[in-house]
Amino acid sequence: MRALLSVSDKTGLLDFAKKLVANGVSLVSTGGTYQMLTTHSQLPVQKISDMTGYPEILEGRVKTLHPKVHGGLLARRDKPDHMDQLNRAGIETIDLVVCNLYPFAETISRATVTLDEALENIDIGGPTLLRAGAKNFPFVIVVTDPDDYVWVGQELSNNNVTQEMRQMLAHKAFKHVSQYDSNVASYLSSKKDLKLDSMISVNYKKIFDLRYGENPHQNGAAYGFDADSKGVLQADLLHGKELSFNNLLDADAAWRIVTEFDEQTVAVIKHSNPCGLASHKDQREAYNRAFEGDSVSAYGGILGFNRPVTLETVKAMKGVFYEVIVAPDYIPDALDLLKKRRNLRIIRMPSLNYQVGGYDIRSVSGGVLIQNPDLIMDNSQEWETVTEIQPDDRQFKDLEFAWKAVKHIKSNAIVLVKDLCLIGMGAGQPNRVTSVDLAARVAKNKCEGSVLASDALLPFSDNVDLAAKIGVAAIIQPGGSIRDQECIDAANAHKVSMVMTGKRHFRH
Repeated sequence: MRALLSVSDKTGLLDFAKKLVANGVSLVSTGGTYQMLTTHSQLPVQKISDMTGYPEILEGRVKTLHPKVHGGLLARRDKPDHMDQLNRAGIETIDLVVCNLYPFAETISRATVTLDEALENIDIGGPTLLRAGAKNFPFVIVVTDPDDYVWVGQELSNNNVTQEMRQMLAHKAFKHVSQYDSNVASYLSSKKDLKLDSMISVNYKKIFDLRYGENPHQNGAAYGFDADSKGVLQADLLHGKELSFNNLLDADAAWRIVTEFDEQTVAVIKHSNPCGLASHKDQREAYNRAFEGDSVSAYGGILGFNRPVTLETVKAMKGVFYEVIVAPDYIPDALDLLKKRRNLRIIRMPSLNYQVGGYDIRSVSGGVLIQNPDLIMDNSQEWETVTEIQPDDRQFKDLEFAWKAVKHIKSNAIVLVKDLCLIGMGAGQPNRVTSVDLAARVAKNKCEGSVLASDALLPFSDNVDLAAKIGVAAIIQPGGSIRDQECIDAANAHKVSMVMTGKRHFRH
């Protein structure tokens, strides 16, 4: 048996090579891999250029792209004609390939990387070796993951290399190449181009398994898309049990909304919707206001902060059960006190910004729906006040707050806001006026002087009539209905100001 070794990640390779030699395998190697093996051991290793009779050229760009390599990999051992051709050409078979690829994803994750550096880290020979060996897996063993060295070496020692094992390793090799190619394609695509191509490669790599999915009978796992991702899946779990599928969804929802605000903001999330949200220069006060926005729903919720959590804030949480807290950091005394809560998960985010990768993807029967994520908020300077009454400065700040909040609530979404605090919310209803009514029920007697935000256009003036009845002073909505003028007339009649943004923020 003859093995070709050509790896970028040399972890564990020396021990594996020794195991191969002990099992009677002859070794051929390339460039840096050859240097490492011969420098750190006395193993008999043939240099690839000695095998091919041709030197490596173009600074190593061409070394394995040769008939003596790929003929030895691709020949079917059960076809006499293939073997006769190898004999006439003086080509020996290669029975095992150990290869992993240049660190392209790690290279492009550096902020200072240049295009030339990225291009030099696009591997050509490696993927070709893996594809050739994996295509011919009934006769060639392909090993691409250093984690497989030990058990593959053991199976070789036991003379127990099965077809199922060969096929599994080939499958893994093709996935490795596919992921690599997807990273390259994503990098070379225009970051400013928001158009969706006729073909889209989605490249996710498993980060960890989940205990189960949304429900106990469903399997679940977490997958990442970029080596430099800094989202909820890359966060540090500082305390508590492993995060569940639903925990991660809610933690992500909490982080999405608090990072929408420049001001210090606290969110309380239930079932991916904010039931409490407030901004205030004092964090404890922001927390209290968020909690009081819907103190009943807050129980068992997820807390999100966009500033390090303080001891005073933690003391204010006394007596309230939360599943998860997500924040950029924690003051040491605050963290110590939080860790006394046995059933609480404490997450520290790796970045102060919300990051989402590439596309927003939703599963449907027969395929997926793909869109660009809704990440850009409107510029308030482009909004238009369409009523006779203008919102005052306080109301306008509340309208800005409400417009950011409503973007993160399931449609048909209505929020009521007062003094930079969410006081009522209606979501997921089949009609918008019901959402207004639900928001008013939560807000109770706090509605007077509040502002209302609607994620999409108000289709009828009954929404305006109900808002005015409960005491709303100003409304913000996208506009665009054939009955816009009726809604404006109703707002004028009730002496309610109305601002139109020209942009909607549905979340189905």
